[in-house]
Amino acid sequence: MALEKLTINAESKPIGKKLQFNDTDIVITALFNPDKMVFSKSANWGKQEASHRDAPELQFTGAEPRTLKLDLLFDTFDPENEDNKDKDVRKLYTDKIFHLITVKQEKQYSDKHRPPACRLSWGAAGIFFQGVLQSLVQQFTLFTENGTPVRAKLSCTFKEWHTNYDDLNEQGLQSSDIVKMRVVKHGDTLSTIAGEEYLDPQLWRPIAVENGIDNPLELSPGMLLLVPTLSKRGLW
Repeated sequence: MALEKLTINAESKPIGKKLQFNDTDIVITALFNPDKMVFSKSANWGKQEASHRDAPELQFTGAEPRTLKLDLLFDTFDPENEDNKDKDVRKLYTDKIFHLITVKQEKQYSDKHRPPACRLSWGAAGIFFQGVLQSLVQQFTLFTENGTPVRAKLSCTFKEWHTNYDDLNEQGLQSSDIVKMRVVKHGDTLSTIAGEEYLDPQLWRPIAVENGIDNPLELSPGMLLLVPTLSKRGLW
């Protein structure tokens, strides 16, 4: 049975609002699989001020995204090749990961003036994490006589990330008989939103009425819209 390798798939240029990942496009394959992965997640709890309480009640105020920490090893040293020509570990491997945390080559990825989002997958586990590379520490530990690095250890920290569009639509709110919230994106109109939510662009009026919108052309990116059920408006 062939050894499965951990892969990092960087997002490609988007089509519409969803993140796009092309499995045959921008894929970084680990040379050696990590020996451990550390996942962490925290929740925010604020205490409620109260007198005569040693342990005041806590109130949940939100959760932090998960983080994933792992080390990746890359080694291009060839003992049979004395000068190790064309074995620069940066050019062959580590620069590809470095560009996941910069905007230098962002047009190759999302074209959104930010580093790309990533999906990590590994064999039978499939895609087990989606996020952005938050921090990167590169250690070069072996060099040729002319100073070319041929061995590196990369300590990576990924932070979980989803677009508002994906997050809202992954909460089980896709049905048109459930009231939901929509975040207005650049280029959205009431008609396009109605087309996505009700599968009919002509049903934009219930959204306008629900949100007190007199002019359907006056939508601003970042607005929160309440998308009512069709049954609530007597359409179902």
